[in-house]
Amino acid sequence: MQADFAVILAAGRGTRMKSKLAKVLHPLLGRPMVAHVAASARRAGLRPVLVVNHQEDAVREAFAGDDVLFARQEQTRGTGDAVASALTALPDSGTVVVMAGDAPLLRAETIAALRAAHGDAAVTVLTAQLDDGAHYGRLERDAQGNPWRIVEAKEASTAQLAIGEINTGLYCFDIAWLRAALPTLKPHAHKDEIYLTDVVELAAAEGKCRVQVHSEFSEVQGINDRYELALAREVLQARVSEQHARNGVDFEQISSVVIEPDVVIAADVQIGPGVILRGRTTIAEGVRIGSHCELIDATVGEDVDIHSFSTLESATVERGGSIGPYARLRPDALVCEGARVGNFVEMKKSRLGPGAKANHLTYLGDATVGAGANIGAGTITCNYDGFSKSQTEIGAGAFVGSNSALVAPVTVGEGAIVGAGSVITKNVPSDAVSIARGTQSNIDGAAERFRSRKGKS
Repeated sequence: MQADFAVILAAGRGTRMKSKLAKVLHPLLGRPMVAHVAASARRAGLRPVLVVNHQEDAVREAFAGDDVLFARQEQTRGTGDAVASALTALPDSGTVVVMAGDAPLLRAETIAALRAAHGDAAVTVLTAQLDDGAHYGRLERDAQGNPWRIVEAKEASTAQLAIGEINTGLYCFDIAWLRAALPTLKPHAHKDEIYLTDVVELAAAEGKCRVQVHSEFSEVQGINDRYELALAREVLQARVSEQHARNGVDFEQISSVVIEPDVVIAADVQIGPGVILRGRTTIAEGVRIGSHCELIDATVGEDVDIHSFSTLESATVERGGSIGPYARLRPDALVCEGARVGNFVEMKKSRLGPGAKANHLTYLGDATVGAGANIGAGTITCNYDGFSKSQTEIGAGAFVGSNSALVAPVTVGEGAIVGAGSVITKNVPSDAVSIARGTQSNIDGAAERFRSRKGKS
């Protein structure tokens, strides 16, 4: 049977991060650090209870809409006091796993294994072996090898500091026993803090303490500064990328990509170097993504080509579409089946119909382009008059010549042709040809006379 709850300690400042932002809120692959801990707890079948204090509102906001409980630690007086603050959110009996909010590499499998090892113990603590235990608490054992107590590094003697078995900060407790034990803990004089580690000695005295030794310390290591955060980011990214590769995604240079955990990628997708995939991006089979593209909350249909250096944010590309290179699709851009968006084209709140093309140097804002229409290079939909946005409608099969400006609100009818260089301010009927530009005048010999005046002839 699995525990129902996980208490996650997330109340501290994290001064070694040298940041105004609370440590547990530092971003890690698109999520706050503590959100990775909570996600692992959920995957292990536990409901997270976050203990909060510093930047409490921001921590709560980071979990808006999630099935997470919160408990406030009124004063940050140590880990024992933090867990005591969470007791009101827990049932009277059962088991609870306690973990640090700054250990984002923790796997659900490790949490589940600790719970399985707990059995009927009062306390089960996860330890690891290190050549240099640094600032971590040391687990002392008695002559028979049974756990005795945990000594914090700042209070340890030279002999105790030589112990290689350290406390990882991951525990499993019998809740009823914990409720009785926590009020008996005394604050440590040098910091006036109540240490959760002191319960190990209480449980050991009753013969109710167990220890599980973990073989991979890097998984359970807490993050203390920006360097350790950067290393954790690399580890998490490698895990995510490996899973996609084993599921059939082809990476040209797997170490160079950034893929956040909520991204969904189908098999037979090809991803070039330097690609960044964020948020809830979804990519269907057969998609090819060129180097240095960035997709944020994008939806990409089957067999789409996204050429190098293109950006898609909250945009949708349907089956067989082609994007870029150097294209930008902003929020609410829709590229329909088989449509093409070429180099240096930008779309925002616009729909490019099936088979339509905007191949070069074009801006489509607040526009609807019909099926099979062709938008020439340098075309701009002038959607903003300085006060409000207006719509441009371009019908199916229409052709808009290069360097045209369509001043919204305006409609270009089906099959209509707009001459190159036109400034269209009135509606163009279907199948009409519209030309709106100044009359060309040629003055014979004027160029030579001009050069003569300038002394250039």
